[in-house]
Amino acid sequence: MSTSFAKLRSFQFAFSTVMLSFTSATMLTLFSAIAPIATFAQQSQPTTSPNGAVTEMPRPNSLESSVFSITGGQRLMSESMAAVSQQNYDQAVTKLQDARQVFNQLSNFYQELNTSFTGIDNRLADGHRRKALQTAQLRDEATYQLAVVYRAKNQPELAVPLLVQLIRSQAPTRDLGQQAYQQLYELGFVDAQYVRPGAATTK
Repeated sequence: MSTSFAKLRSFQFAFSTVMLSFTSATMLTLFSAIAPIATFAQQSQPTTSPNGAVTEMPRPNSLESSVFSITGGQRLMSESMAAVSQQNYDQAVTKLQDARQVFNQLSNFYQELNTSFTGIDNRLADGHRRKALQTAQLRDEATYQLAVVYRAKNQPELAVPLLVQLIRSQAPTRDLGQQAYQQLYELGFVDAQYVRPGAATTK
């Protein structure tokens, strides 16, 4: 087998491990950042010392500087708030849509890892479960902010579906779910306020 053919096969194998299906055009830029990490993971192997002990495998590069991470999603949310403060609502919408997609995909992936490791390594499974819950909460926060921006743009037809989804995800008894229902009430989509059990009523 020629050297050039072997290199081509190696490249094709490394590239295929990182081809995620992102629908947002912004997310396509992640491939250049993720591909070196996947290649590194393929090449990194545990080494054995002379006494037979297996040394720790080198850690891959961090994704924290990438958009496809919790930090990256939070950065998008911060940028959206800066855009709102400048009344650049179109840019805020784009940033929040991207943040929402990032957090949703991260939550799904962590949930899949939790399912895969449950009953095999409960320590890892629990860590992935916590990450799934954390990113799901961040997704819902981005969803709420996006709905509020749509209200500011006078586009209730776009805000209402997001608010209804948010209530289903959070439940009306949680703070974010209650805030979402209040938004629906202020929009006139519902005609009765919701008072959480135990909360004081205003007369």
